Amino acid sequence: MGRQSYGDRHWHADARCAVYCALAFAVSTTLLDWGSGGLTPLRADLWAALGAVLFMVLQPPRVTAGDGWLAVRGLLRERRVCTDALVAVCRYGSVTTRLVLRDAYGGFVELDPDVLVANPLLWHRLDAGARRSRERGTLRQGATVLRELGERIDGGTAHDVLKASGLD
Repeated sequence: MGRQSYGDRHWHADARCAVYCALAFAVSTTLLDWGSGGLTPLRADLWAALGAVLFMVLQPPRVTAGDGWLAVRGLLRERRVCTDALVAVCRYGSVTTRLVLRDAYGGFVELDPDVLVANPLLWHRLDAGARRSRERGTLRQGATVLRELGERIDGGTAHDVLKASGLD
């Protein structure tokens, strides 16, 4: 029996949006430059390159999780943590919050907590691993962060259930 993994269910839409924005930028700047009469092959290449850079900036990281692990794949590499051996969970930032998970083997990942809020299956995998880490005594920092995130996710899920059933 194969191991099942879960991914961010909104990733494809976010990646598609990044492609569309980058294409819109490259096409519109090329057309504007052509309309002004200054378009040369070198400048067309410049607009295409800037569109590619914009895509790289907008491309969202892909978050996946399975039994005992969570991975974040960026543009160039994938980082993975063993959720059964977490040692620290930290939340950084005030405007754009980031969640940093570190494991006992030196691995770390950084992700947007809204990905976990929008994907309860990813949260379930992380929470199950974090519980095992607490039971084993490896999780020394961040239990409060995980509890607050869990309350936020559970509250949102309960609200969605009530709304879907017409009781909201």
